[in-house]
Amino acid sequence: MWLLLLLSVSLMSLVYINGTITNLPIAIVDQDHTPTSRGLIRSLETSSKIDTIIYESSLQAYDDINNRKLFAVITIPRDFEKRLINGEEVTIPAYGDASSRLANGLIQVDIKGIYQQILTEYNTKIMRNNGFSDKQINIILSPIKGQTEPLYNAGISFAAITFPGLLVMLLQHSFLIASTRTNITLNSLPQGKPPKIVVFGSLCGLLPIWLFLSIVLFGLWPWILGYRQLASIPEILIMTFPLLLGALGLSKLLTECLRRTEMIYLTLAFLTTPVFYLSGTIWPIDAMPLWVQCVSYSLPSTWATNMIAGVNQMGLSLSDNWLNIFMILLLGVIYSSLGIFISALREGKVRSIFRKMKTFRYLKMRS
Repeated sequence: MWLLLLLSVSLMSLVYINGTITNLPIAIVDQDHTPTSRGLIRSLETSSKIDTIIYESSLQAYDDINNRKLFAVITIPRDFEKRLINGEEVTIPAYGDASSRLANGLIQVDIKGIYQQILTEYNTKIMRNNGFSDKQINIILSPIKGQTEPLYNAGISFAAITFPGLLVMLLQHSFLIASTRTNITLNSLPQGKPPKIVVFGSLCGLLPIWLFLSIVLFGLWPWILGYRQLASIPEILIMTFPLLLGALGLSKLLTECLRRTEMIYLTLAFLTTPVFYLSGTIWPIDAMPLWVQCVSYSLPSTWATNMIAGVNQMGLSLSDNWLNIFMILLLGVIYSSLGIFISALREGKVRSIFRKMKTFRYLKMRS
């Protein structure tokens, strides 16, 4: 089962195998053929997202973009260098295929960055020729120096961080299926129920497998796909272990509610999607109705998504997540207690306890 989970995550990653995010073909039609236009083309070629293709005719480039061979066409107009030197307004038309939003957005970001870089170099050259010093040029062109720091900033929710939430759902869903099936199988053996130590050992045997799987999901795959990765392997294990314990408690409750192996696949397969939406990954929890928030906070995956996304993607310290860990463990204890109570009620142990209490009171009154 966990190998199938690895296979499904691998198939998800195959959409990037052709390099469509890093090698987006765009056409460049140079109608000026000057050193300035060739410098602009060289700057575009240094981009990490786009792959430039030189065209002699704009009509051929437009035909290729209509046939989905290109993502954009950039035309450098005639007299580009002349207008630039004379300080006249220059327009560089760029025609893009907006049907692919991701590719179109990446190309726009790269082109704007390159245009800004060229404009800065041009203004620097003009100001240096007019006697400005390098310090004065830097003050005029870059009066504010920006600095990026990895700070924890969750905002209203984790709606923008869908990937860790999806991985939490995959881990919880697969572990719930495995642990619930193990419980049901052990409870329905022909020779009767095994000793509790056998059940405990069988369930504990699942933990190392899914702890290793958590390293693959929360450590290896974000690194391969280029997502931000801040948590170390020990931190990933510390965050995953309470989630597995909470899921063990939930599996005990599901075991007593389902009772048959085929019911696992008829129920859990349809519950994962709503649980994913309730976790706050797609929609802010604060924007949900109050009773929906209560359902959301009663799921271990909600607290786990909050914790793992905060530490692994947003720079939150692990020491700030004791509440999430405590709530996951508390939910595990509550669910396992409910499962044990339902099991005792079904087997008549609760009634026998009440009978013993009633008999004890009767004998005490007679004495």
